[in-house]
Amino acid sequence: MEQSVVAQFAPLVLIMVVFYFLIMRPQQKKLKAHQAMLAALKVGDKVVLAAGFKGRVTKVGEQFFTVDIGQGAKIEVEVERNAIAAKAE
Repeated sequence: MEQSVVAQFAPLVLIMVVFYFLIMRPQQKKLKAHQAMLAALKVGDKVVLAAGFKGRVTKVGEQFFTVDIGQGAKIEVEVERNAIAAKAE
């Protein structure tokens, strides 16, 4: 009887393990990489904002960054850390 209980839960456990390795683990790695990128940003770095704007970091704060998005004109916006999607080349 105990063997049938184990056999019933084996597929469920297998699905959970596959779910962890295919979905949760890659998402955690991506989040850690993004947090490391944000921690390494400094004044002068080029960034891409989540809204699609490209700009250059002019001021680094604890919770907010000031980013110059103007081309030729000085247009600075203050954005939250999570609004920075990636570092531009």
